[in-house]
Amino acid sequence: MTAPGGPKTNRTDRPDRPHKPDKKPLFTVLAANAISISGNSLTLIAVPWFTLETTGSPARAGLVAFCAALPVIVSALAGGPVIDRIGRRRVSIGSDLVCALALVAVPLLNHAGVLRFWMLCALMAVTGLFHAPGETARNVLTPDLAKRAGTPLSRATSFYDAVSRGARMTGAALAGLLVALVGADTVLYVDAATFAVSALLVLVGLRGVPAAEPARGAPPLSFAVYRADLREGYAFMLRTRLLVGVNLMVMVTNGLSLSWSSVLLPLHAREHLGGPAAQGLLVSVFGGCALVGALLYAAVGHRFPRRPALAAGFLLCGAPVFVTAAVTDTVPPLLVVMALGGLGVGVLNPILGAVFYEIVPEGLRSRVGGASTASVLLAAPLGGLVGGHMVERAGLTATLFALAGVYFLATLCPLVLPAWRAMDTPAGGTGALSSSGPSTPAPAPAPAGSPRRR
Repeated sequence: MTAPGGPKTNRTDRPDRPHKPDKKPLFTVLAANAISISGNSLTLIAVPWFTLETTGSPARAGLVAFCAALPVIVSALAGGPVIDRIGRRRVSIGSDLVCALALVAVPLLNHAGVLRFWMLCALMAVTGLFHAPGETARNVLTPDLAKRAGTPLSRATSFYDAVSRGARMTGAALAGLLVALVGADTVLYVDAATFAVSALLVLVGLRGVPAAEPARGAPPLSFAVYRADLREGYAFMLRTRLLVGVNLMVMVTNGLSLSWSSVLLPLHAREHLGGPAAQGLLVSVFGGCALVGALLYAAVGHRFPRRPALAAGFLLCGAPVFVTAAVTDTVPPLLVVMALGGLGVGVLNPILGAVFYEIVPEGLRSRVGGASTASVLLAAPLGGLVGGHMVERAGLTATLFALAGVYFLATLCPLVLPAWRAMDTPAGGTGALSSSGPSTPAPAPAPAGSPRRR
């Protein structure tokens, strides 16, 4: 029997009563990403040192970096349509577990005396192939989880990046010490464990979160549907001038950064700075200052126009580091420059992430995110490969100066190219963000959602 006013309404269904914020899923993703990125920092230092220790060749260290980076592009190119159908939670768990198995195989095979160089390259290729889909799956969850937690998107993206930077800082410091104390191959056991813990967190913490589950009502994934989904993601990205400009610049700087992290810095540390502990210190200071930069941007960044802030960040974190390494053989000057560069790099991903989420509709984020991740990583495999060969032919100092010049020219793009002015368009004013063609989407790293600085 109903009351005179009509049928009874369940209290939980009343539209005027907001749902209680649920912060657990957002914290779960932040924690899982922090642990996974800590493991990445271990890999970033342990694998180049392992290669240099076992082969003595900068070119081979660059080849290992190439083998790890190239499959990332393949998985990012092809993975977007699959992530939503399999489910972001399942993809994140599966990718972490595969990476853990591949990494633990390296020291096991080495201790057994059967590890060959081609096996190392193949195992690093496996980690590259499976890492990108997991990172993309977690990254594109950020807007939904921020809304579920009652957290503004700009703050959520800043926290996401701040946690990532902090994890990179602590992981690098730990990696430098562990490599010096117990050896690079042993560090890979710890690295594998971080991926396993990340998978466990996502398994437990994202259970029942609708945005993390497979998309409902989507047609079965046939070749025709897959091709159409893939085309829609790339079509949206290519007709958005700002996304094209961002992706091109980040593609170049990511390639140069991989050359620095996988070949040039380990070699400089080995020859001039005293070994892996110095490298770990430099990378951890860079990551710590990046964490401070991201937190500062979260607090006051909304008061500044995005384009000048992004340009300043890129100009600080790129060319000066290469030039300083070329002209000094001691740690303190490079430490100061990397600290300043870290402050600059801390503002980059929060800006790029917020712009990406404002431009790309929710239904397209996995596919456009995969396309963006693939595009910004196109030059990454060549970074380590070219850097290693340049060092063997021209020497470390000449290589550092040459790459510093390329980095500086690339980071002038936000200041000189007109398409970048759309970055300062207020949220909601999407007209300037769209590009040369119609931007209405059809029903679609970002190392990850947005075009992120690695």
